[in-house]
Amino acid sequence: MDYLSRTLQGALRKAARTFPAVMVTGPRQSGKTTLLRELFRRTHRFVSLEEPDVRERAIVDPRGFLKDNAPPVILDEIQYAPDLLSYIKTVIDERRQRRGDWLLSGSQSFPLMQGVSQSLAGRVAVLNLLPFTHSEWVEAPALRTSFEALLKPFFADRPRRPPTARSGGRAAALGDWLFRGGFPEPRVRADMDITAWCASYVQTYLERDVRTLLRVGDLNSFGRFVSLCAARTAQVLNLSELARDTGISVPTAKSWLSVLEASHTIFLLQPYYRNIGKRLIKAPKLYFTDTAIAAYLTGFRTEETVLKGPMRGALFETAGVCAWYKAMLHRGERPTLYYWRTWDGEEVDLLIDWQGKLYPIEFKATSTVFPDHARVLSNWRETAGHPTCLLVANVDTSFVLRSGVNVVPWHWI
Repeated sequence: MDYLSRTLQGALRKAARTFPAVMVTGPRQSGKTTLLRELFRRTHRFVSLEEPDVRERAIVDPRGFLKDNAPPVILDEIQYAPDLLSYIKTVIDERRQRRGDWLLSGSQSFPLMQGVSQSLAGRVAVLNLLPFTHSEWVEAPALRTSFEALLKPFFADRPRRPPTARSGGRAAALGDWLFRGGFPEPRVRADMDITAWCASYVQTYLERDVRTLLRVGDLNSFGRFVSLCAARTAQVLNLSELARDTGISVPTAKSWLSVLEASHTIFLLQPYYRNIGKRLIKAPKLYFTDTAIAAYLTGFRTEETVLKGPMRGALFETAGVCAWYKAMLHRGERPTLYYWRTWDGEEVDLLIDWQGKLYPIEFKATSTVFPDHARVLSNWRETAGHPTCLLVANVDTSFVLRSGVNVVPWHWI
């Protein structure tokens, strides 16, 4: 299959021109290896540390390994030989003028980033690659546009299609996108059984790799914990309740959650509570970074059951929030995203804090949008004084719902 462009390409090329080393991290199967090999196939050798003999050599004789695999080089799955980072630091310091010599990839970011911070601080740019956004999937022609160029058209007086969206190509239907998610392999191979793929992914990555990091002996408890997290995607996190329902202590739940976050399985959206003038919820919201894994873990096995099931709204919100999260992350930006919720239940799903301004967004899985859907956004405008808000829905075209509230299709993000 032909290579599909990724938004991260621009930030990756820039980092390789600036730093001696670049680390690309993210969940397994998100496309890290393919991206590095495609962009640097003419300039860098490729070495995979996932191969047992190569890994053994790197661990037993790191100096000899680096001598035989001199830069410029791509070292794939570097987490299998983390001690190499200290030796790479020595080589970098000897050749500090060289840029982009070392391109590294790794999936288990928790222990990996400990090694990076200790050995390569100031010498490495760290980038994150998550599964496809819809724009990447349809191979939009302007993926390297700035985040501001993506954001501003949505909040114009009349919403416009941003340069990263296009109407043609292979746009996915909503049910397909929620059910199959954005991981490259099941996304590009329409004949693949997504349920079987997710089962393998959960078993080989979440239950083996992540559980090994935690040294969890009770597989059943950890599996139940992950499934309960999936059932809570797009919900405010109640750590005590999650621990109780799993049958573990709160400190254990906190530890397990931190590794799921570090392994890019989930992310936590923090609340925004500055200068709003109401009693606000201050716990984070939990989101899975891909809806296919969340749908699988909660028992959905067809597109139809996803679209008609009780988690349709939560999965739609998860897809929407994650799209903006990836849009910032894949441009090398630090995600400055929040949500806002009061104790009496008013909530804005997403606030984008960009260059000193807040951009409020609501997600509604409906195809029929009524003025009442904009009630909370209108209240937000009165409270915060923001001129324009955004409602993302399962619609085909953009329109102004009421003064200051724009509606746009979900697949434009």
